[in-house]
Amino acid sequence: MKKFYIAFVSLVSLFVLSACTSGFAITEEQKQGAAYEEAAKKKNDELEKEPVELSPYARKLGASLTQPIYREIAANGVVTVEGTIEQHEKLKGDYVVIDIGFNEGKELGDLVSHYVPIKDGMFKQDIKLFNGEGDYLVSVLIPSTILEESFDNMTAFSVFNVNPTTDHGIVYTPFAQAADLSLQAPDSRYVKGNEVFTLKGKVDTAENIMLVLFKGEQSWSHILSVKNGEFSYDVPLPYGKGVHGLTVYLPPENQEKYYQQGAVVYIDNQSDLTFEPIQNTTDERGVHFASPAKSGEEAGLTYRISGTIDKDDPLAKETTHLFIEIEKDNELAYSVIPIDNFTFDDQIYLRFGAGTYNVTVNVPEARGKELYYVNIAEFSVVSKDTEDQRNLLPSKGVQSDAPEIIALARELITDEMSDREKAKAVYEYTAKNISYDVKKWDDKINEWDDSALKTLQLKSGICGDYSYLAIALLRASGMEARYIVGTAFNGYTTDYHAWVEVKVDGKWLTMDPTWGSGYTSGNAFIPEYTEDYFDPTEELFKTHTRLEVRY
Repeated sequence: MKKFYIAFVSLVSLFVLSACTSGFAITEEQKQGAAYEEAAKKKNDELEKEPVELSPYARKLGASLTQPIYREIAANGVVTVEGTIEQHEKLKGDYVVIDIGFNEGKELGDLVSHYVPIKDGMFKQDIKLFNGEGDYLVSVLIPSTILEESFDNMTAFSVFNVNPTTDHGIVYTPFAQAADLSLQAPDSRYVKGNEVFTLKGKVDTAENIMLVLFKGEQSWSHILSVKNGEFSYDVPLPYGKGVHGLTVYLPPENQEKYYQQGAVVYIDNQSDLTFEPIQNTTDERGVHFASPAKSGEEAGLTYRISGTIDKDDPLAKETTHLFIEIEKDNELAYSVIPIDNFTFDDQIYLRFGAGTYNVTVNVPEARGKELYYVNIAEFSVVSKDTEDQRNLLPSKGVQSDAPEIIALARELITDEMSDREKAKAVYEYTAKNISYDVKKWDDKINEWDDSALKTLQLKSGICGDYSYLAIALLRASGMEARYIVGTAFNGYTTDYHAWVEVKVDGKWLTMDPTWGSGYTSGNAFIPEYTEDYFDPTEELFKTHTRLEVRY
């Protein structure tokens, strides 16, 4: 009779409310929710009321579970775990760990760990039963009284979820909670993507975060800058169709420790496409690439690198250029890409012929008076161009394709000249027209924009500048020439030095236009041209020690 009376009153209330309220209706979702609640209640009525069992360690600390109170329960999508720990001041941690495992074995990971803060000896958390209908095992662990970051068992219980809806809420570790990490996108621990997916979030105490993407044994990492407490990034999904895991790591407060895990999300990639992502080895310093979009792209003789610098980055104004290292089969070449108005767009040469090139992008960083370079990105490029043109193409400091260089080369060299005469003409012009910059040498100043064009404009420089200009003129004339790094003894000291080798009639000929231009006396340069260092004798050139070719 009691149950009939309650139902009757409910119907009367509904009638009165519908008469007074415009458009009131129970939605399908509400009906379904009520049905699941009733199903959970019915299931709980059927289960045995056996109390949860506490471990000896929990009883010793006066710990108890106030929700749930039975070892077997049923729930509608969410279970509330609540408890107290009387002797909480003895604990070596501030969080309870609640492990929830799904027993049916679905596509996503079967175990999720929740970290619940202990406040005044109490803890409480609503736990989503993420994989829908089925059996779950929930374990509650409390911190050790002896070791930090160690936990001991408190109790365990089982839950049957009557609701088939999957709800993968994002779970945050203690490190994430301490840093106030929150993800706005995705809003679920399990989402779908197609080649890329967008990650957005906020964090209070970090200047950067580390992303680690994984699928099977494959993995990729990326350091992402945090701007005004916010971050956003289009994460590539390079490993084809299937679930990619992404872990968000937070930098340690103590630099002696590693990055700490903050949260994990899973992305079900719908695309079959596989590719190599660009590798970022440190904070990207506000550099955003338009090209390349990914690693492993195919190219011909040249490859384009373009993008922008974030104006709000603290070092944006200091980032005047990118320094590019290009490696193939242990051969290294270098290139410089200028940045103008926070934008860069240039090409690099793949000068060593067909094959895979590893490209490293670096940005300048001033440390006192010294200029260092910081590696921000690495990627590979596959060249299909079969011709090796390492000694003919423009390179760092050698703008052999510049109109000014080409015009001067045509003035100096004619088609009627032999190879030796062409090389001699370039040597003579460089040695006679460039003055040695004693101050630049004394100050040990090597600037990023040192080059053939700069030397031609200033009409002065040091050994590297002489070499840049001579090589540029030779290559502009169609002659193979290369930049040699070594040491030279001037009668008093041995210092690093640079000179030129040029291919004449199929053989490499040595010339040093710097030593052919004159000599220094105190702080002054004394011009005194000599032919001696054009194809010098072995005896004369024993002052020089050749170390390497620099491309």
